[in-house]
Amino acid sequence: MGARLAENHCESAIRDCPGTCGTDAPVATERANRTQRGVATSDLIVSAHVGENAELFAQLMGLHIPAGARVADVTFAAGKFWKSIAPGTYELHASDLVLSTKSREPLVEYHDGVDCRELPYADGSMDCVVLDPPYMEGFFRRLTSQQAGSGTYSAFRRAYSTGTGEQRPDQPKWHDAVTDLYLRAGIEAHRVLRRGGHVVVKCQDEVSANKQRLTHIEIVTAYEDLGFYCKDVFVLVRRNKPGVSRLVKQVHARKNHSYFLVFQLPVGKAKMPVSVREAKTLAETIARERKTTKPVASKDSSAVKEA
Repeated sequence: MGARLAENHCESAIRDCPGTCGTDAPVATERANRTQRGVATSDLIVSAHVGENAELFAQLMGLHIPAGARVADVTFAAGKFWKSIAPGTYELHASDLVLSTKSREPLVEYHDGVDCRELPYADGSMDCVVLDPPYMEGFFRRLTSQQAGSGTYSAFRRAYSTGTGEQRPDQPKWHDAVTDLYLRAGIEAHRVLRRGGHVVVKCQDEVSANKQRLTHIEIVTAYEDLGFYCKDVFVLVRRNKPGVSRLVKQVHARKNHSYFLVFQLPVGKAKMPVSVREAKTLAETIARERKTTKPVASKDSSAVKEA
């Protein structure tokens, strides 16, 4: 018995320490040696960037979207996002209500007069959708002269409001009109994306009717409900300092940053993380539990108090 234990111990030592226990013959280890890969570097794509849209957009596309992917930029306008990306890097399909490009790149397929909520693409035909609608709340102000979306975005104002200061019967008002637009465009992006595809969303928070509206959180919550996974978040900080024409009293911090949100349509049935949004239900449950488990004073303890 003791001899057998000693033999087993020796065999174990040989496995753990080749060349010991009276033998110099090489012994194959049970686990192959691991080789650590990679190099130490600080040359990384980071989540916050001070600069222009095109600079950060090129970085996030290079990180998340492989070259050759079929990309639909559904709010292309003048194509300013693409200034730092070499033509032909992606199979680009550019569409908008009004395309305002001065010249048209031969490697890009253009579609004019296209609403981002109603795309001309087949189901599951795109690898990536890029969405950057105007994210201001004033689509439905009472007076036409005060409506948002003039100038460059006049086509959006005509498409998303009556142009007479009256609310469309099928659309909400103010900031809710903004989130409604993002939601409807997200539903359409979900349709045209293949499984594993991405949607890149540009947005900015705002103060509407003197209330703080965190647009990027509203979009993340809504898109997760649609089945998207929020894969990455980028913050873009403007270089110059914002200003206002008339200031009486400042009550909110002035926004000098915007967001790029990267969503992915999951492959298979893997459970994806979602934001917590049952806080109210949980609070109500805890309140009920505390109410039902509240200790009741016994007769003896009441008698002691009366004494």
